[in-house]
Amino acid sequence: MRTTKLLIVLLILSVSVLSAHAQSPVQFTVSQKQVSPTEVDVVFTGKMSPGWHVYSTGLPDGGPISASLTTEVAEGAKAQGNLKAQGKEISNYDKMFDMNVRYFEQTVTFVQRYLITGKTYHIKGLLEYGACNDKSCLPPTDVEFDYQGEGVQETAADPADKKKADDDALAAPVEVPLTGVVLADTLTTTADTLTAVPAQLDSAAVKGLWTPVVKELQAFNGDQQKSRSWLYIFLMGFLGGLIALFTPCVWPIIPMTVSFFLKRAKDDKKKGIKDAITYGISIVVIYLALGLAITAFFGASALNALSTNAVFNIFFCVLLIVFALSFFGWFELTLPASWSNKVDQKASSTSGLLSIFLMAFTLVLVSFSCTGPIIGFLLVELTTASSILGPAIGMFGFALALALPFTLFALFPTWLKKAPKSGGWMNIIKVTLGFIELAFALKFFSVADLAYGWRLLDREVFLCLWIVIFGALGLYLIGKLKFQSDWEGGDINKPMPVVCIMLGLVSLAFALYMVPGLWGAPCKAVSAFAPPMSTQDFNLYQAHEVRAKYLNYEEGMAAAKAQGKPVLLDFTGYGCVNCRKMEAAVWTDPDVARMLNNDYILISLFVDDKTPLPEHIQVTEENGQQRTLRTVGDKWSYLQRSKFGTNAQPFYVAVNPDGYPLTGSAVYDEDISKYLKFLKQGFENYSSANAAASAAAMISSRD
Repeated sequence: MRTTKLLIVLLILSVSVLSAHAQSPVQFTVSQKQVSPTEVDVVFTGKMSPGWHVYSTGLPDGGPISASLTTEVAEGAKAQGNLKAQGKEISNYDKMFDMNVRYFEQTVTFVQRYLITGKTYHIKGLLEYGACNDKSCLPPTDVEFDYQGEGVQETAADPADKKKADDDALAAPVEVPLTGVVLADTLTTTADTLTAVPAQLDSAAVKGLWTPVVKELQAFNGDQQKSRSWLYIFLMGFLGGLIALFTPCVWPIIPMTVSFFLKRAKDDKKKGIKDAITYGISIVVIYLALGLAITAFFGASALNALSTNAVFNIFFCVLLIVFALSFFGWFELTLPASWSNKVDQKASSTSGLLSIFLMAFTLVLVSFSCTGPIIGFLLVELTTASSILGPAIGMFGFALALALPFTLFALFPTWLKKAPKSGGWMNIIKVTLGFIELAFALKFFSVADLAYGWRLLDREVFLCLWIVIFGALGLYLIGKLKFQSDWEGGDINKPMPVVCIMLGLVSLAFALYMVPGLWGAPCKAVSAFAPPMSTQDFNLYQAHEVRAKYLNYEEGMAAAKAQGKPVLLDFTGYGCVNCRKMEAAVWTDPDVARMLNNDYILISLFVDDKTPLPEHIQVTEENGQQRTLRTVGDKWSYLQRSKFGTNAQPFYVAVNPDGYPLTGSAVYDEDISKYLKFLKQGFENYSSANAAASAAAMISSRD
């Protein structure tokens, strides 16, 4: 009963953190503070989710978006000094921008002071800031303010200030209604939608191009992508459970445990089988509770931050190295013996379901030296997955694979005679897992290395280490490399099994496959793990250059319609680090470059482009608030939010010349094969639709 209550509480906590995950990662509040009879401060207080940071003020040109303040109206007041930042400022060298950048994490306060010069005052303006994490960046975001109050009664306004206020009033934005567009699952449009968009095209065409397609995009990659992700996590956990079965800590326990249940109920075979099934269910409950506890403890935003936070990635790297050394036989990870003894004594003194549950818990504790590293590796991978319920789903798969043999052997006892006996083959599995965990430890260190710009693990260094690791694994599997645990396991001169030799040859071939990568070959099979090509110091590989021909949405779409080609919309930013990584690591692939240059019309829309719009555009946001689009970047950022329902960069979506998606969207992922598949699917869908339309037109003309 207590276990059931605990699971319910953990499920409630999981739902609560899921709702928290939907909020914006950066939240700002604005207030006015009177500091003297003639001075007021406008104070902007920001809070960032874990892993996110907001850039400071006064960054050099060519870098990320600096925090800056624009005063639109200053009647009876004038700005005194520049915008000031308060908080713990962090300064790091960013190799992508080739400069030191300054930013704030967790909290920041920006303050702008105004000197009151009139009997009354009216100040109005906005704070613009840039925010990023290690995966994506938000577009330049505005925080508006508008304050009025009593000023200095004896002092008249300065004529120069009055003239400035008049000039500001003349330069105020022209508010053109932009109605009918909201960002939600129930997006609707009216006849007046986007009448304020600059009329490069006729109004009907513009309306079609800006029509929201969130539902259509979700039909391609929304729920289906989520289901595939959950299935992958479950299968990954299930595979981990199968591997754990064949370790020296688990496999020998199976026949003993099953025999115990069968002997326990000689006169009632059904009871023995029922107890064995209960034992298996108890194992599932224990590991599922562990996964839910991890989810509830970290929360949604923290789980997302684990995939990008440098400190966590270094910790994971060290953790996996420790697990690898344990599997190599340097030491053994064990829980205190008193824990398992106490649980075992409690199981012996009780009866019924509680006794069986405690026996399952004893198995978990006793087998920790073998299952612990596997569980740790899974949790490291699953907590950095995109799904908030990843740890729970993964642990369910792990426990299911671990519990199945106990149940199946209880149902079919004769299978025990055919099962392989314990032996040295289990040590081979442990050592092989050690090599794999050591290789993945480098992946996590690479994330931290890129975040801090240490340049300790550039692409060629990473590949060198992987070549050594998988080369050593191959030598071990063919019997040319031995560990201390092999000497202790029996005849050291006994030849390796044929299966091990075949796998060893595969590992050696994989190591040789990576060798050309030291000179710049793409090595697509490891592109998702290795650092990007931009970190390669010595590169003989001739990269293919990809440049967008169009930086304007309407012009690019008109060209696509004229040429009869599909469109790849690239929502990017001058200050978007991960956008540059994608261009350096993925767009340089010959096949990707060929498709982008020949098969698509590539339109790059920079959401931080500061070029002023000919006329300001007043729009209604999804939350009902009014916002003024002042720059070209503002316009493209609003297009991304209103049409596609997202606002992080990089963001790629393939559309037809009418603006409707051809396939699902793509985000930051340096897996070249996945990106190429995304491009091919969009092009094939466009070609199929064109062929169908041509056939229909031909039939219609004949009729």
